[in-house]
Amino acid sequence: MSTAVKDAPREGGTVLVRRPGPQELHPVRTHRRRRTLELALAVAVPLVLVLLWQLAAARSWIDDRVYPAPSTILADGWDRAADGDLWPDVWATLKRVLGGYAIGTAAGYALGLLMGSLSLVRAALEPLLDALYVVPKLALLPVFLNMFGLGEGPQIALVAATVFFFVWISTMAAVLAVPIGHRDAGQVFGASPWQMFRHVLLPASLPAVLVGARIAAGVAVLVIVASEQIAAADGLGHLIFDSRALFQNDVMFVGIVCVAVLGVVFSEMVRIAGRLLTPWAPRDRGRSQS
Repeated sequence: MSTAVKDAPREGGTVLVRRPGPQELHPVRTHRRRRTLELALAVAVPLVLVLLWQLAAARSWIDDRVYPAPSTILADGWDRAADGDLWPDVWATLKRVLGGYAIGTAAGYALGLLMGSLSLVRAALEPLLDALYVVPKLALLPVFLNMFGLGEGPQIALVAATVFFFVWISTMAAVLAVPIGHRDAGQVFGASPWQMFRHVLLPASLPAVLVGARIAAGVAVLVIVASEQIAAADGLGHLIFDSRALFQNDVMFVGIVCVAVLGVVFSEMVRIAGRLLTPWAPRDRGRSQS
């Protein structure tokens, strides 16, 4: 950052001299240092917590039968992956998340765009959707079980319903937030409805829509794990619940770690896709600007 220092008093008042700081004199070097510091913190904080957990288990500060050491969890996860016992559960959860996410995102975006563009449609549907939004989505699982029976249908429908509301709200709000001047400019140039959508509404609203889609990605993982604990014969949620019932706490933590990794990877994939689709939008707050 630049600094402003007082120079010697002169006739007529004090003169302020602005001196450029390191960020202005060496922007590339400063950016690299900041990125290195951020990466070091991102790695160091989880690593320190894991080491403390390992130490607590080794010194018997905690009961390792209830909270197995990270080394035990890692070894058990490696063995299960090598034996092929882990991948069916990972794949079962992943396909439910992807299927429900795709359906919920498409439906939420289409309806959000329609309700954001047409006030009569918004007036007709918004009260009903607001009422359904506040219903806990797990409460709908029995309804989906009655509709689709046992199998993949209820799980995918539950994820789709959850994702739908996040994407619908963010899309409708983003379309309504498009400045009226943008719309007026399109009308002045005689833009057709498709051109208005393609060149005005889509570029202006898409960054906010993708923020909602990214939030929905993390929530989708949470919902499917909870659903699999209740009404599924496989998946990571079932693995966590079943292993806890059998007092296999090391296996339970393997499932928890897999859920965490799956959620982070899925959310990052959505974020990266959003950056590729909206190169004109600013990067996430809290991340370094290049």
